Amino acid sequence: QVQLVESGGGLVQPGGSLRLSCAASGSIFSIYVMGWYRQAPGKERDLVASISSGGSPDYVDSVKGRFTISRDNAKNTVYLQMNSLKPEDTAVYYCNADRVITAERKWQFNVWGQGTQVTVSS
Repeated sequence: QVQLVESGGGLVQPGGSLRLSCAASGSIFSIYVMGWYRQAPGKERDLVASISSGGSPDYVDSVKGRFTISRDNAKNTVYLQMNSLKPEDTAVYYCNADRVITAERKWQFNVWGQGTQVTVSS
């Protein structure tokens, strides 16, 4: 069973930076799209950024120019560099892998991490 584990959240002042990491563990052959979602209290979980296995990124408009998503396929890890953070970025951030092929050539769909809290406050 493939699992995703996020790290790097915390408390930061407005204008500050954080870097989130998400490592996939287990018997992995390939991971397709990996993404970062966030969920603020009382709101739905929304996509923030995603990246294809080939490295093509996509961002929601509210984070363009501030956040950068990247991945290391050899390490099965995806990152989210967050700069110029704003209070409205405060949320639990979740990592997602839409399709995973295991070394046994079995498929897992829509795999989620446990989430990491990001709080932007002075």
